[in-house]
Amino acid sequence: MSNEPRTLMYRDALNEALTEEMRRDDTVFVMGEGIAERGGSYKVTAGLLAEFGEKRVIDTPLAEASFTGAGIGAALTGMRPIVEILFIDFSLLTLDQVINQAAKLKFMTGGQGSVPFVMRTQGGTGNGVAAQHSQSLEAIFYHIPGLNVVMPSCPHDAKGLLKTAVRHNDPVIFIEHKLLYMNEGTVPSDEYLIPFGQGDIKRRGSDVTLIAWSNMIPRSLTAADKLAAEGINVEVVDPRTLVPLDKELILESVRKTEHVVIVQEAVRRGGVASDIASIIQAEAFDYLDAPIEIIAGLNTQIPFNLTLEAACVPQEDDIIAAVKRAVYA
Repeated sequence: MSNEPRTLMYRDALNEALTEEMRRDDTVFVMGEGIAERGGSYKVTAGLLAEFGEKRVIDTPLAEASFTGAGIGAALTGMRPIVEILFIDFSLLTLDQVINQAAKLKFMTGGQGSVPFVMRTQGGTGNGVAAQHSQSLEAIFYHIPGLNVVMPSCPHDAKGLLKTAVRHNDPVIFIEHKLLYMNEGTVPSDEYLIPFGQGDIKRRGSDVTLIAWSNMIPRSLTAADKLAAEGINVEVVDPRTLVPLDKELILESVRKTEHVVIVQEAVRRGGVASDIASIIQAEAFDYLDAPIEIIAGLNTQIPFNLTLEAACVPQEDDIIAAVKRAVYA
């Protein structure tokens, strides 16, 4: 088979990963609200019901706590469930099962038990879906030992990381973004996996390290292109997985550029960006030529109004201004 890259949408890359893994391993199944006949609200599971049938592509009631618990129970028996939670906001209903059960089983059994469970969900702002459907809650899961947290920013990464997640023997929180599903990118034809804990440099640069993830990556890349026209060479680093975090890739870039900007869509307070900044402060402080800049969402609920929504999360101009502050400090 040729490994020539093709252009796929983010949602189609995810669909291809699910299809390939379900063909490869008959213990893999998917469940969630509206994912079977409807093909999912974002069409990630379109066509799966026709190929794999209703025993492996399961429409669930509007009861996240119940069907997440069922998925974790199935994982305990040797199945590999992929549970879709339509909005990450609704994942809050599942936290007891995910945090107190799935994340802790391996530790509490002395490594004898495992929970090969994937929660697929999506978060972030976009399309004016208001405060209960627009949150960025990765920091909740990042905080919990025993969970892997994955946030792909492009179709290539989405496919390779989802395939790795399905084969992983520990729980994975796989967070997509509602504004990425229609984005296009190159995806190899042949099978490939992306290991957890292996970040990627999306753009090489020498003047400043810009660390971002999920939908903040395309926004940061656009900002970096504009800054290049002004003579500022930005290196854009995408961790791809927040847990495990590719700390060495980040530190290597920081030691080179000596300036750092971290961009997250989530609210500033208690965010992942603050933890990454603390790692840099502890392990690369002597290389810093300016204070670390963190650009993040405002500490507020997300409004329905599109103009106000945009004002609550980092935009290209915010990123550009932060980079200039870091470089010219």
